[in-house]
Amino acid sequence: MTSVEKRLDELWAVGKEFLGVSHAILGGAMTWVSERTLVSSISNAGGFGVIASGAMPPDLLRNEIQATQALTQKPFGVNLITLHPQLMDLIDVCVKEKVSHVVLAGGLPPAQAITKLKDKGLKVICFAPAFILAKKLLKLGVDALIIEGMEAGGHVGPVSTSVLAQEILPYIKEIPVFVAGGIGRGEAIVSYLEMGAAGCQLGTRFVCARECIAHPEFKKAFIKAQARDAVTSPQLDQRLPVIPVRAIANQATKDFMNYQRELIEQVDRQQIEQKEAQLKIEHFWAGALKRAVLEGDVERGSIMAGQSVGMVTQEQPLQDIIDELISQAKQSLLSRTFSTTGTNYLC
Repeated sequence: MTSVEKRLDELWAVGKEFLGVSHAILGGAMTWVSERTLVSSISNAGGFGVIASGAMPPDLLRNEIQATQALTQKPFGVNLITLHPQLMDLIDVCVKEKVSHVVLAGGLPPAQAITKLKDKGLKVICFAPAFILAKKLLKLGVDALIIEGMEAGGHVGPVSTSVLAQEILPYIKEIPVFVAGGIGRGEAIVSYLEMGAAGCQLGTRFVCARECIAHPEFKKAFIKAQARDAVTSPQLDQRLPVIPVRAIANQATKDFMNYQRELIEQVDRQQIEQKEAQLKIEHFWAGALKRAVLEGDVERGSIMAGQSVGMVTQEQPLQDIIDELISQAKQSLLSRTFSTTGTNYLC
């Protein structure tokens, strides 16, 4: 092992041990994308794959876990949505199928869910989009945190990854903290590790893995896109709030804006109630992600992607993506040594 490799191992030793992997790189749980094939490929490549359970009922989740276990002997996790009406039943499935880690997403998780998972010996990971929530989750007894900035794809918060890292990493030392949002290269991974992160989570970077089941047109949209093309869904009126989702701008983005304008006019004319208009807005994107990911409708579907999409330039085997990230991380460490000392002592 070279000195550079040793240094990288030291930087993410806590994350590697916590996840039980060679590289403390989690795969972001992307609905319709993070299924058995991609998840097992990430784990087999030395990272930590995470199944996106989304709206799955318990039986479907059980099948997905078992199918993933048939493809890898390495650790992987399951992402559960806290607002799922069968959350506790899904936890029972994870326990019975001997899942090692569960990621609770979509809001502050109920204390009984955390307690049940921990009592059964599962590691609990939760998202902390703000320092105050990080402290609250720490008190609830979670085993690790993911701090995800607004650069990420899908549902996002209002704060950037770099600001969250500065707010949280210096002060949360009791448990591992993983950083996510806008990360597409190994140099960024090293930077967050040096700030105190236990590892990083990437999602967008893995969509164009050869093993990913996403439709070829969905992948082409990623390869063509630049960072500025991944925008958050707009809100035109405070009376009709929109939960921000970052995706590549397309015809559906324009349709959504026009739809909001129509609803605002109807509310102003008292043709519909405000609550009804809000419900219509919430239902606009129903099924849109599935249409894009599985059916290839990249005009009317939702192409959820983070701003790191500009770094996705080709379809590659998953192992090559991981190897590339590790190579970039090592080169970053090596370059810093040169710039500091003028001499390479790490070879």
